[in-house]
Amino acid sequence: MEFSEAEVIAELSKIFTRHDSRVLVGIGDDAAVVTSPLQKTVITTDMAVEGVHFRREWSTPDEIGQKITAANLADVYAMGATPEHLVVAISLTGHESMVWIKELARGIEMEARSCDVLVVGGDIVRGPVITISMTAIGQIDKPILRLGAKVGDRIVISNLPGWSAAGLFLLLHNINVSALSPARCVERALAQFRAPSVPYSDAIELRNAHSMCDVSDGLLIQAEQMATKTRFVLNSDLIRLHPDFADLTGLAAQVGADVWDWIAAGGEDHAFLATGVDLPGFEIGQVVPGTGVELQGVAKKPQGFHHFT
Repeated sequence: MEFSEAEVIAELSKIFTRHDSRVLVGIGDDAAVVTSPLQKTVITTDMAVEGVHFRREWSTPDEIGQKITAANLADVYAMGATPEHLVVAISLTGHESMVWIKELARGIEMEARSCDVLVVGGDIVRGPVITISMTAIGQIDKPILRLGAKVGDRIVISNLPGWSAAGLFLLLHNINVSALSPARCVERALAQFRAPSVPYSDAIELRNAHSMCDVSDGLLIQAEQMATKTRFVLNSDLIRLHPDFADLTGLAAQVGADVWDWIAAGGEDHAFLATGVDLPGFEIGQVVPGTGVELQGVAKKPQGFHHFT
């Protein structure tokens, strides 16, 4: 890598710098200074490590940038908040080209711009693998927490999870995707893994929810995190009625996978799981007295994403 950190920052500044009254001090100083008319601030951070969360042979740099940005923005929206700023730190190996770095930045900027969010700073270091750490900052009036579910609530989901897990399965098992049909399902699965499409507008419509969570670690894992004061009963018959279920099941059957592993235990789909009364979204169950999660109608416990296994 025959350029300095200052040269990289200069190039990234050209991509991320936008005039906005919310930013008092942007990229180039020790820290960013931003202003907002609201008093409550939401802060979240996420990381993506090469070889764990992405592989350069599977994804383009702009897809990698979109993916990590979407993960951060989804967490802010899941709180019922509005994201406003991003801070991005990245370790580079020293073997990346400026073209690769700029494409990564453009992917971040494209996803951020889709939500009117500004990248206001960050850091660059050298490391053994590419690691991207991103912090998202948003504003909120009243946060929607994971633990707000009430007995009698309906459980809804913004979209059917499982597509990202399906894409990862195809890549991990080196499956000849040209032999699969229909092609649109294959393309959707791969695209959802490489650069997930997040239904941000659905999260906004769910702001009357009693509880909400971004399903990035898998439906069952996130439901368990929400069901510590109440019991979540998920109905597989309701899930089977989702318009995407038949397509995802068909794809799983062709490659010898269990579709419930994808739907219930796959990660990185960024669907919004919420509970409440008269909520928009697709109903998949109800909240009852007790604690924990029950997935009715599925004999084998779904297996999938775990952070440390």
